[in-house]
Amino acid sequence: MKSIFIFAIMTALFVTVSILVQGRMSASAQKSYQNEVEITTDKNYRYIKSNGIPDHPTGEFPNRNNPNRISPQNYRFRLPLHPKTTDRITPAPLFGVALNGVPFDPGTAEYWGERGRSAWRYEALTGKLNLGVDRNNAHVQPTGAYHYHGIPVGLVENLRGKDKEKNVLLIGYASDGFPVYSEYDHADPMDTQSQVKKMSPSYRLKKGNRPDGPGGAFDGTFEADWEFAAGSGDLDQCNGRFGKTPEFPEGIYHYFLTSEYPFIPRCVRGTPDESFEKRPPRNFPPAGSPDHDRPRRRP
Repeated sequence: MKSIFIFAIMTALFVTVSILVQGRMSASAQKSYQNEVEITTDKNYRYIKSNGIPDHPTGEFPNRNNPNRISPQNYRFRLPLHPKTTDRITPAPLFGVALNGVPFDPGTAEYWGERGRSAWRYEALTGKLNLGVDRNNAHVQPTGAYHYHGIPVGLVENLRGKDKEKNVLLIGYASDGFPVYSEYDHADPMDTQSQVKKMSPSYRLKKGNRPDGPGGAFDGTFEADWEFAAGSGDLDQCNGRFGKTPEFPEGIYHYFLTSEYPFIPRCVRGTPDESFEKRPPRNFPPAGSPDHDRPRRRP
């Protein structure tokens, strides 16, 4: 009996040490990768080529709630250089790309019930489901793709530099070519001398209880817990508005990432380029395995 007890302790210690060593190896491997991004333009398009490695420190990957390791990607994005809004909004599963070449990917692949048949998709940043995101509101897919679910804190800090008052920051471009800014803008969108304020999205929690599926009160656990309430905030349904910016002094429609839902816009007002279409990678995990953003342990 004593030998069994000792064996159990040794096994537990071995597993613990293995996890710690794996974590250190992961951190070391991540540090060996360097951010590579190239942004070019021609008469009609802006091209962003990158390896998807961020230009700022990340959290530890793998971690308890995200089993995936960061690895270089091969991104080739094309964006209209002179974007135009349309009469309708278009869902944008892959919303856009940051200036450092890391994608803005707002949705998760975790659903209540059977994926593909459920309207109840879990939210990544409302704190109801731990998907192992780091301080940059980002984590890693099984393909090794590091991606943002919210404001990229490290990138914002890099762009701001030593100027702590610099808040109106261009941080990337949406799939339709319109610029994307962090959460601050001028109170009067047409007056760049007006006070700078944090943008407020126009979404709110629905009232009452969910009519089916997981049941319970609308508390922000799922995307479907939220509804757009026009005029309740500064921004429209796609978390954007028209106004003047430092890069576009004549005025342009532009999007915002916000610290409240939807965090990253879920739609665009222009026409998304086909280079942003989400396609399953060749090594996409089979049904039933941890896929995309899904953690090892189900909620």
